[in-house]
Amino acid sequence: MGTVRLSVNINKIALIRNSRGSNQPDLAQIARDCEAYGAQGITVHPRPDERHVRFDDLPVLKAVVTTEFNIEGNPDPRFLKEVTNVKPHQATLVPDGPQALTSDSGWDTVKYHDFLVDAIAQLHAAGTRVSIFVDADEHFVEGAKAVGADRIEFYTGHFAKDFLKNPAEAVKNHVQCAKLAVNLGLGINAGHDLNLKNLKYYADQVEGLQEVSIGHALVCDALYFGLQNTIQMYLRQLNQ
Repeated sequence: MGTVRLSVNINKIALIRNSRGSNQPDLAQIARDCEAYGAQGITVHPRPDERHVRFDDLPVLKAVVTTEFNIEGNPDPRFLKEVTNVKPHQATLVPDGPQALTSDSGWDTVKYHDFLVDAIAQLHAAGTRVSIFVDADEHFVEGAKAVGADRIEFYTGHFAKDFLKNPAEAVKNHVQCAKLAVNLGLGINAGHDLNLKNLKYYADQVEGLQEVSIGHALVCDALYFGLQNTIQMYLRQLNQ
């Protein structure tokens, strides 16, 4: 297995910043530090209410990120306008409603075929690689290929929940869908509720995994272990 890249989602850092109405912590400096500590990418997910990462953070972060800048979100008109202006390395399309607390499912890539084709075309025109957030379902993986996505990002929330009961059963669909994705020529990312307990198992089992995006669990661990040490701990889980 090749190296699996770790992209650190800094949304929760932005949430802390916003709670005091100032620039502390400095999100740009956090991004620089995460990269200095070993992160191979920075992920943000600006939501319509801007409760954590704001749209005006995007150009600031694009200017300082030297690894890979990944912007997640639902491709509504504002998101597409802001992201195509910033031109990140990757855009990850997520089917969150405006009031969503967090991402909890992937796209029905068949039902939303035309909508996704249009969004992806706009992002490709800006030179941005596009990943589609999907559940581990072969039907939706095939649909991601049909709409022109470059990669898929497996939603791993259900895996993380079921991992504690039966790891092999929890990862089974991801293993099968990853093989299909590789055969279709799709890159593979993964994210949601991956942590120090389940990450190594997932990365070892899923063929072709290229990148994981981790925010909430990593920030929680950093409260105890420190940010630099925590990033190194996650990297060791991925690439032992």
